Amino acid sequence: MGRLLELADQFWQGTTTEGHPWQITGQTEEIADGLFFVHVFANVSVLRTGEGLVMIDTGAWLGRDKTFELVRRIDPARLHTAIYTHGHADHAFGLPPFLAEAKAKEIPRPRIVGHENVSPRFERYRKTHGYNATINARQFSTPASWPTEFDHPDTTYETELRLEVGGVTLELHHARGETDDHTWIFLPQRKILFTGDQFIWVTPNAGNPQKVQRYAADWAVSLREMAAKAPEVLVPGHGLPIVGAERVRQALSDTAEWLEHLERETVARMNQGQTLDAILQEVRPPSHLEGKPYLHAVYDEPDYVVRNVWRLNGGWYDGIPSHLKPAPEAELGAEVAVLAGGLDALIARARALAQAGNLRLACHLADWAVLAAPESRPAHAARAEIYAARTKESRALMTRGIFGAAARDSATRAKGE
Repeated sequence: MGRLLELADQFWQGTTTEGHPWQITGQTEEIADGLFFVHVFANVSVLRTGEGLVMIDTGAWLGRDKTFELVRRIDPARLHTAIYTHGHADHAFGLPPFLAEAKAKEIPRPRIVGHENVSPRFERYRKTHGYNATINARQFSTPASWPTEFDHPDTTYETELRLEVGGVTLELHHARGETDDHTWIFLPQRKILFTGDQFIWVTPNAGNPQKVQRYAADWAVSLREMAAKAPEVLVPGHGLPIVGAERVRQALSDTAEWLEHLERETVARMNQGQTLDAILQEVRPPSHLEGKPYLHAVYDEPDYVVRNVWRLNGGWYDGIPSHLKPAPEAELGAEVAVLAGGLDALIARARALAQAGNLRLACHLADWAVLAAPESRPAHAARAEIYAARTKESRALMTRGIFGAAARDSATRAKGE
């Protein structure tokens, strides 16, 4: 057993304190005969075949040169086929160095395989270039940037596709889940499963507040279908491989149950006529799955999943009539300031709530204060402190990203910059 598989075993058993399976090592390891695992931000798998290499996912846009270097350390053979599990920037944007290599060596460029919805995704990314740059900067606390050129699949499919490459059979299956263009891959002769982001060693990214619709129910179905294949090795989109038929079955089944529970409980309350706000106060993940090493909410959060289930099944109206055509938030903030006895009183109340530990409510008041008086340095100073505290107490990366961006923005404005 290599170092990465050993580390994965320790995470499963809870015997390591080395962070989390998402912690990138930048290492490569042969996890099965001729199958190499490249542990970068979004995992890349390299499979040797009689006709050349097959890559499952190609890595991130910003890390593409490092991914190319790691793959070429494994094997200099021609890249025959690259398969996208989906069109996200960390999975499908790493091909340029390989394409440049093929051109320089005057050899056939690799075949690019993906679901038929990948290209429409890329076109949407081109159309919303500025928005994607903004939200990714906010989510990951990085400079705003986003590509405008994409390497589209030249081989696509609708439901299932069977590929034969150099004596290796790969079964590709479409599933909606984190995306509408997702592919999971199974090697039937060897019982190896590549889940893409349908399994990522954390609670499913089925809510993401800044991204397009996710599909919790369909996601759970795909996990059940994967489990039915009885795989013995699971290679995830993020995190470390899982080895052993029983462990793989448990990871897939537990994650499916987690999603099924949130979807079922949310829809049941929708059918009872409850508002979204009421549902958010009631629906929680199954208690018996709490603490599973692959179901920690370190990226997405359960209440975001509830919101996405509502959005898919019920639209954007949340059931509270005043929210249908609401007053502008700045006007609402100004009125709250009047009711509070002035801006200074509103700021003082926001600080008092924060000091008492009620950061949720304090954030509302802080936002209203800066909306009521956008140039007020004291309002921005209070908002910066409150959101910084909210960021510190938040575990999920998406939540920290949004709250942290708010804190940084107001901190800058409080200084008059």
